[in-house]
Amino acid sequence: MNQLIGLAASLLRLVPSPVPHRQERLRGQHATVDGIKYSMPVNSDDSPVLMAAFPINKRAAAAALPGTELRPFSLGGKGLLVVTVVNYRSTDIGKYIEYSLAIAVTHGSRPAPPLLPLIFQKTFGLGQYVVDLPVSTEISVKGGKGIWGMPKHQASLDFVVTDTAVSAQYDDGGKLGCFIEIERPPAMGIPLKLAASNYCAFRGMLMKSDIYFEAAGDIALGGGAKARLVLGDAPGVTVLKSLQPAEKPVFTAYLPEAHGVLDDHYEAWFLTAPSAEEAARIPGGDPLESVVGLGQGQEWLPAPDRSTTGRTGAGGTAPSGETP
Repeated sequence: MNQLIGLAASLLRLVPSPVPHRQERLRGQHATVDGIKYSMPVNSDDSPVLMAAFPINKRAAAAALPGTELRPFSLGGKGLLVVTVVNYRSTDIGKYIEYSLAIAVTHGSRPAPPLLPLIFQKTFGLGQYVVDLPVSTEISVKGGKGIWGMPKHQASLDFVVTDTAVSAQYDDGGKLGCFIEIERPPAMGIPLKLAASNYCAFRGMLMKSDIYFEAAGDIALGGGAKARLVLGDAPGVTVLKSLQPAEKPVFTAYLPEAHGVLDDHYEAWFLTAPSAEEAARIPGGDPLESVVGLGQGQEWLPAPDRSTTGRTGAGGTAPSGETP
């Protein structure tokens, strides 16, 4: 098994970087968007990442998607809830945690066949529809939502790493949003070069943005993946409960030091329906007014209350809620 892992790692090192050449050409340039200053490309360094995916009811997932061109990605007749928590330690807008709760999807006028989207990602528009995206700071909300249309909102977040587990919790207004804990996969250091598309609803539009990650990661699949997911009563996770997520994950991953680039190019489409009445009922995300008055604060809210989930995190959390 170790020989197979070593062979796979050697082959993966040969995979070219997913970062588009345009982003490399922008290196050294500067931009100011909505008053936020960026050194191009929009990147992050030294960012630990926790990931887990859980089977969900595919029909319920389809009902949760806006418009007519997103469809749940199918795996064994089930959809997938993807939980990704990134502890951004070095960015142009400071340190913050980002807690993504999303449904794996394909984009297009027709349903995609099972599994093929994993191979032909661009052909089938493989990505994730982000249902909820709490972050630590106001400036992250201002940039993420105002520029890329992401459903960001400020909440109480943490990210805790121990010798045996990685966990993250988010509280919103004193209510539990979500708690995720994975058993740390065996240390493999598998070279990963990933491109991911995020689909988000904002201003009655479907907005697509792309992010690229490079890291050495530890991954567990199938029966070897162990995680605990708890959904609370915060408003952002209400729809996720209807998806009936399974207790056992399909995979878990921990990337100790990921390096990412968020593409400054994005796409947007109107969310449509067969009638004006149906269009008015589409969950089109927050309106433009939700970002107009935001500032550039980098202060974090108090850490979430871990007593509600029975997990304090061996080793504790730093005062800011970062990894100790």
